Amino acid sequence: MDIISLEGMRFLGAHGFYEEEAILGGEFYLDIAVAVDVTPALEEDDLFKTLNYETLFYLCKQEMETPSKLLETVAHRIVARIEKQFEDEVKGIRLKLKKINPPLDGQVEAACIEVQKGHYEPPSKKILKKMAAFLKDADYCS
Repeated sequence: MDIISLEGMRFLGAHGFYEEEAILGGEFYLDIAVAVDVTPALEEDDLFKTLNYETLFYLCKQEMETPSKLLETVAHRIVARIEKQFEDEVKGIRLKLKKINPPLDGQVEAACIEVQKGHYEPPSKKILKKMAAFLKDADYCS
């Protein structure tokens, strides 16, 4: 299983319960990871046999442009759109949507929703330790 992801996508959108949010809009950050098998693409180095992250970006962008009152609605709409577009390839999806500086009576950096569907396996602790050791040995962490 492989994971294709886009991290830190930034969008401006009119999502929120309050009328002012629909008028003024707000800033949102979106991270998405999609579990797929890229083996067919590797055999021929063929973009059309994998999940194209450019297409993934534009699907997210289109859904972020559609106003909603709830972050939950936006997040689940994005997941459904990806599942529909890539129905044969997608094994799982993990999404995190952040609303920056939500209109609350206090300082809050972000309000977030995370959605996880299907078979999505984050890297094991063993793999993460190997990656950390590699990066440390290669002086990437200094």
